[in-house]
Amino acid sequence: MKIAPSVLTANFTKLAEEIKSIESADLIHIDIMDGNFVPNISFGPAITKQINDLSNINLDVHLMVLNPLDWVEKFAFDKVEYITVHFESNNFLEAINKIKALNKKVGITIKPNTKVSEIKDYLKVVDLVLIMSVEPGFGGQKFITSSLNKVKELVDLRIKNNYNYVIEIDGGVNGETASLVKEAGVDIAVVGSYLFNQENRKKTMEDLRWES
Repeated sequence: MKIAPSVLTANFTKLAEEIKSIESADLIHIDIMDGNFVPNISFGPAITKQINDLSNINLDVHLMVLNPLDWVEKFAFDKVEYITVHFESNNFLEAINKIKALNKKVGITIKPNTKVSEIKDYLKVVDLVLIMSVEPGFGGQKFITSSLNKVKELVDLRIKNNYNYVIEIDGGVNGETASLVKEAGVDIAVVGSYLFNQENRKKTMEDLRWES
């Protein structure tokens, strides 16, 4: 299982040090919030560009925004591998096409109350499916265990239809829940506050990767 630290909980007063402390990660997860789709506001393209330039790891941009079509191109930096948009946002299909036009990998994500069945028609065209295991917009929330059923459903659909997407989960992943998400079939686990509260982040990521 790959680990993608969410820099939302990093110390932005020493950003270069924080990025260096997670250089053994597989991806860096970038949470973009507009204050409309979710009540919180995070940061924008300028900070993302700094992270892009500081990092030797590819980025995974999660757009928690009401109108992703207006935002996609602003985050298409050279190290951005995935750009993920919410099924529940406006014009999300147009946003997916825009991401493809920018030669970035496409991610689709759903909130905890949205069913996998609602996105079935789009699974054949995306590279990543992100399951939110907390309500999007805030860090440090408790893991929603029913999200594991969605992961298992996505694994079954991928096998049955020979789809190629990877499955990512975001929210409440820690030393206790990592083994559960790995067992369910998650390919990439986003880890935020749990990781950034550790002194030895490299070891923490190794432990999470191999939880069983």
